[in-house]
Parts: sequence; structure tokens; C-alpha cells
Amino acid sequence: MKTTTTTKTRSAVKESVSVELSRVGVNAIGITSAAIGCWAVACLASGMINSGGPVSLVSNFVSAFIG
Repeated sequence: MKTTTTTKTRSAVKESVSVELSRVGVNAIGITSAAIGCWAVACLASGMINSGGPVSLVSNFVSAFIG
């Protein structure tokens, strides 16, 4: 006579709401800082193109700052 035994195990992991909110917050801050960084690079590139190069950009900045 053959006997077969089947065992089922259930594992449920519950993460708290605060952990999920922390992940959402970290992701939101990361995406926002990446967008701000891209905007800053675009602004610097635009300033260099409009002023005629990096040296002109710095000299125009200094002259605007000093007056």
C-alpha cells in the first residue's frame, strides 16, 4: 500500500504602510532631484550657447555680478 502526503505551506509577508510610504517618498525625491539636475544642465548649456562659450559665460557672469 502506498501513502502520499501533501503539505501546503503559506507564507504571507505584510509590510507596514509606513515602509511603503517611505519607498514612495524616496522615489519621489529621487525623480524630482533628477528633473532639477536635467533642468540645470539644460540652463547651463543654453547659457553657454547664448554667450558664445564657457569663457564668455564666466566673464559675462562676473561682469553682471560686479556691475
